[in-house]
Amino acid sequence: MQDERQTAVEAASVATRIAGAIGKGLVAGLIGTAAMTIAQMIEMQMTDRESSNTPYKAAKKVFGVKAKDDESKKKISNIMHLVYGASWGVPRALMAEFGINGASGTLAHFGAVWGTELTLLPALHVMKPVTEWKPEAISEDVMFHSIYAISTGLAADALVRWSGDEEDA
Repeated sequence: MQDERQTAVEAASVATRIAGAIGKGLVAGLIGTAAMTIAQMIEMQMTDRESSNTPYKAAKKVFGVKAKDDESKKKISNIMHLVYGASWGVPRALMAEFGINGASGTLAHFGAVWGTELTLLPALHVMKPVTEWKPEAISEDVMFHSIYAISTGLAADALVRWSGDEEDA
């Protein structure tokens, strides 16, 4: 009987940690998305580049949404960008919650996020494969996703550490 209670308490503790990490991850992902967006806005002002409509194309392909005009396309792109970035914060916070933090957590997170972009978006036919990109475009994309991963990682690690939920390594 005691063993069953102990197992139930441990399971509840793990579930509580997971639920907490999900919330922390959403916040961390939003922080990372904000940092990436600011960097992109600065770059767009410096180069006169227009914002990407790839998030809209992905939303159209996956969810069947159709914008009635360019303003709606921009709104849908922005929403997709925020939701996608916030949701990717969840696995990073889960890593931090269970001891994969710091540089190793951030590097793993970067690989997952950027690797997904490089495989999923070309598979959806909303973006060219990276093998067809110019070197400058690759370096910019790596930079923006690095800004995202580092910012998200710092936020996730801090949120987990400040809450006192991180296990001692």
